[in-house]
Amino acid sequence: MVRLRATDAPEPVVICAQPGLSSHWLGSPKALRDGAADGLVIIVDTMDREAIYEELRQARVTFRRLVEEASPGDLARGSSGTEWTNQQLLFHMLFGYLLTRPLIVLAGMFARLPSSASRVFAGLLDEVTGPFHRVNYLGSCAGARVFPLRRMPRKLDRVTMALERRLRAETSARLRSGMHYPVRWDPFFKDFMTLADLYHYPTQHFGFHQRQLTLDQPAAETPPRHSSGPGGQPATR
Repeated sequence: MVRLRATDAPEPVVICAQPGLSSHWLGSPKALRDGAADGLVIIVDTMDREAIYEELRQARVTFRRLVEEASPGDLARGSSGTEWTNQQLLFHMLFGYLLTRPLIVLAGMFARLPSSASRVFAGLLDEVTGPFHRVNYLGSCAGARVFPLRRMPRKLDRVTMALERRLRAETSARLRSGMHYPVRWDPFFKDFMTLADLYHYPTQHFGFHQRQLTLDQPAAETPPRHSSGPGGQPATR
């Protein structure tokens, strides 16, 4: 928040409303008519919401194409750099968006507490990184078995559109709030992430794993899978 006083403005200030910028007059009506700047508060929304909306829309289109164009052989093929098959990895890409909604709720809860609370919480989670990676791996294996492939695109449509609606309703103040995260759990977790960062997170996760898919490669060209790293599956987070 930036408060402009009369000494900050060489000429009368025009009250305006633009995407990402809102101004609020806290002075008297007479001062506003006289063009004085004392009392003007400008709040800048530094998050590019339209960019996030476009990311979510593009993810819907891309995911549907990946699922619809994949053959049974493509889906059963191993991915590159993980222990998952392509179908299991597709579910994991969907799961990143499903997880974002509860993460947003959790971030809202910790935003009301001292920063030290989420720092301690993140530290405790980092201590169980190994078991987390194993559960993370097995969870996507199980999810791909029980969640019908043909329903995955529709599910992604619904969850991303819900995220869009939620983002439209967020205030700038809430988007600037945040919490500490377990950085060993995910390559896209930072020590401290704002709510704005969190809305961007699932698409970062999606793009990273999309590059590990081997849907368009013949079986003979499929890169070997690895067995090293946390939980026996590197870069599966």
